[in-house]
Amino acid sequence: MVRRIVATALGALLVATALVAATSAPLPDRLSDDEFWRLVTTFSENGGSFHSDNFTSNEPMFADVTKLLADGPAGGAYLGVGPEQNFTYVAALRPEIAFIVDIRRQAVMQHLLFKAIFEMSSDRADFISLLFSWPRPKDVGPESSIDALWRAFPATPGTDETRYSRNLDAVLERLTTTHGFALADADRTSLKYVYGAFFKFGAEINYAGYATTYRTTGNTNFAKLMAATDSAGTTRSFLATEQSFKVVKDLEARNLVVPIEGDFAGPRAIRAIGDYLRQHQAVVRLFYVSNVEQYLFNPAAPGGAEVNGGWKAFYENVETLPLDATSVFLRVPFGTGGVMVPDPSKPSLVPTLRRETPPTCPILPFLAAFHAGVVRGLQNAMMCGK
Repeated sequence: MVRRIVATALGALLVATALVAATSAPLPDRLSDDEFWRLVTTFSENGGSFHSDNFTSNEPMFADVTKLLADGPAGGAYLGVGPEQNFTYVAALRPEIAFIVDIRRQAVMQHLLFKAIFEMSSDRADFISLLFSWPRPKDVGPESSIDALWRAFPATPGTDETRYSRNLDAVLERLTTTHGFALADADRTSLKYVYGAFFKFGAEINYAGYATTYRTTGNTNFAKLMAATDSAGTTRSFLATEQSFKVVKDLEARNLVVPIEGDFAGPRAIRAIGDYLRQHQAVVRLFYVSNVEQYLFNPAAPGGAEVNGGWKAFYENVETLPLDATSVFLRVPFGTGGVMVPDPSKPSLVPTLRRETPPTCPILPFLAAFHAGVVRGLQNAMMCGK
């Protein structure tokens, strides 16, 4: 009976998502500065709360997942959350446009910082030099491996305050004068806070950042993430090769990586993105949700009480996105054979690794399972509605 309900709901969703307005136009090849800033400001909503700065990912096992994405269909739209790991998925997927939605305004500023640095960098060595305010080493270039780049740069954080201040001024000049983005004083302060963290901690900056209390770092940091390999030993980050770097740099230069402040379960951000994509005949290929559902199902999850709109509102928002049979969720990636799920035998709220299902989950069948009442908690969600 449940299977029949799921099938019926899936059929209805397929019909609904196939309807595209006859007056719509394809996605633009680039967004003007005014249009980019309009999307950032009008699609954003009042965020909720999160317990950490989240300067970097703490998900070290992304490389095998990235290979899966690179082997799948390219194009369409990408939605994601969090910091730099989005660039790695974007480089693999090669979407036409990317929206990064995060509940923190600070995340928007961090992505604008990344945007400016991508645009100001001719290659990966420039990017690393500017991100950490280090001088660019000699004898490195587009053909250098990521390991060679890390060996060429200092092993410790930079100490040249003058260089850092000059770079910060250049970033703000790029954003506010070259692009004309109207950053409020609080935004400038937030951007300076983030950039200062990369200067202070260097390539060992991690998820915890300035935190003096425990934060899960995944025993990793920025340098380790950029050098991470898949099971075949191939590096997969956006800084692994010049080709991957150029994919992201090109999208950033055309204003097609759009950071949005929003709650996944909020009333505006996800729905506004869906309206925009539908108007431009674009389908969501990948929605990287990380472990956000952990907080949507349980606001009191480890790390502190989070404020958000809840899991049901999130899935209802996802239903408003243009989707097809190729659209997938990507949850916390732990290789091609495992996802994080709660272990019912343990009283702890902390999810544990159970190698049962792949980390990608087809969205339309999942939404059908949600409507059929199969998705009732975090475990059902992490098991892709089973």
